[in-house]
Amino acid sequence: MIQKNIKINNINLSYILKINCRAKNIRLSLYNDGRLVVVRPKRFSEKNIEKLILEKSSWILERIKKLGKIKPQLSLVENRNIYLKYKEPARRLVEDKIRYFNKFYNFKFNRISIKNQKTCWGSCSRQGNLNFNYKILFLPEKLRDYIIVHELCHLKELNHSSKFWNLLFQIIPDYLEIRRELKKNKI
Repeated sequence: MIQKNIKINNINLSYILKINCRAKNIRLSLYNDGRLVVVRPKRFSEKNIEKLILEKSSWILERIKKLGKIKPQLSLVENRNIYLKYKEPARRLVEDKIRYFNKFYNFKFNRISIKNQKTCWGSCSRQGNLNFNYKILFLPEKLRDYIIVHELCHLKELNHSSKFWNLLFQIIPDYLEIRRELKKNKI
C-alpha cells in the first residue's frame, strides 16, 4: 500500500494505491469515511492511474461532497484524544450488550478490552478475552449487535466453521446481509 496525492480542481486529494497481481482491471473505491482506494494490476502504469482519477474526478468529488468528508487526516495526538474520549462510553455499550446477549449463550469469558485498532472491529483470544474497537460506538445498532455476538460465538468456536455460523444464526438470523453491510463500513 502506498499513500499518494493528486490535485483535482484545487483540492488536494490523497488516495491509497494497492497493487494486486490477480487484478485484471483498475478499480477505484470511495469508502464512507472518505478514503479513496485505487487497486491496480501489476502491469498498469502509475501515469494511467492519475489519468483515470482525473477522468473520474467529477464522480469522486461529487461523492466526497455527499459524504462531507473533505478533511485533513487526524494527527496521532488528536486520534488518541478522540479514542480516550469515547473509550469508556464504548466499554459501557459493549458490556451492556454482552450481558444481554450472553443470557442466551451463557459463555464464560475473561475480560473485555476497548482498543483503537486500525483494521479490526473485534476479536476474541484463546484466553477468552474479548476486544472491541471503540468506533463500534458510531455504528448502527444492528452492526454493533452483529460484531458483539460474532465475538461471543468465538468463545465457543474459535474459527469460522459451520458450527460457528450456526451459533451466530441463533441470535442474528440475517447475519449474511449484516456482514455485507459491515464490509461497507470500513474502519
